[in-house]
Amino acid sequence: MNKDQVKGVAKEIAGKVQEASGKLVGSKEQQVKGLGKQISGKAEKTYGDAKEVVKNANKHS
Repeated sequence: MNKDQVKGVAKEIAGKVQEASGKLVGSKEQQVKGLGKQISGKAEKTYGDAKEVVKNANKHS
């Protein structure tokens, strides 16, 4: 696992926590921020996944 994958997963988890906290206190703003963090985290993880695929492909060529 590379740093982009780790950071992406961490950001996604933080976003889920923030979204849930927003729901708990009735804050739509926090829910939206949490969803945004989740999307950003997924994108960063996907980027990290792609880097891993390229790295592995280069090892086997």
